[in-house]
Amino acid sequence: MFIAGLVLWALVALIVLVGFGFFARAVCDNPRHEPTTGLLAGVLRLYNRLMHRVRYEGLGHIPPVGKPTLFVCNHTAGIDPLLVHLASGHDIRWMMARDMRTPMLETFWNWMRIIDVDRIAGDPAAAREALRELAQGGSVGIFPEGGLERPTNQLIPFEPGVGLIIKKSRAIVVPVVIDGTPQVDPAFASLWHPSRSRVVFHEPIDYVGSGLSAKDIAQDLFARYRSWTGWPVNENPRQIEAGRGK
Repeated sequence: MFIAGLVLWALVALIVLVGFGFFARAVCDNPRHEPTTGLLAGVLRLYNRLMHRVRYEGLGHIPPVGKPTLFVCNHTAGIDPLLVHLASGHDIRWMMARDMRTPMLETFWNWMRIIDVDRIAGDPAAAREALRELAQGGSVGIFPEGGLERPTNQLIPFEPGVGLIIKKSRAIVVPVVIDGTPQVDPAFASLWHPSRSRVVFHEPIDYVGSGLSAKDIAQDLFARYRSWTGWPVNENPRQIEAGRGK
């Protein structure tokens, strides 16, 4: 009986060690190879599944980590970056308007390594930071509409800056179409409103060698989004601030 008890405890210890090994590998299986990042990502994926019931399409179109990659997304709600980030497998640095940087989430913004954009005065420093990140083989996320789609399901013409970043960085472009998110104001109220969101990763585009100018690239991308969504163009969108609607 004594030997049988020792064998049993040895088996239990082995199972625990193996289980811990798989757990440690799982939480470290992220672009930063950090346990904290892995644990947080796991919690947020559960949140996405329960709160937003996200349906992803085209995940096979996401290129491997290590190549300069620009995720270009239409902008529907404050939750958009999180929905894309968690499914991408990339440590995306998001370009975000400084006036949308809600102070109560400052710790989260710093952890995400957000690239601040001054969309009121213009901010070439933000573009330079994005180009540096891409030059190092990193990934950057951008919302070329420059604001939230209000009313919903209407595309806002793309800012020409997206074409300039693509042209100068020579990065692979991953177009992402988002819809079904909570249409609530202010923008980050979407964090605590349920939805049935949908995120579609389209086939990557390589503009290197296309001969297109930065302006032409922005226009080409916008035309693709119009074709994919079938949505009308909104030339005079109603802008939404982070802290309050207006």
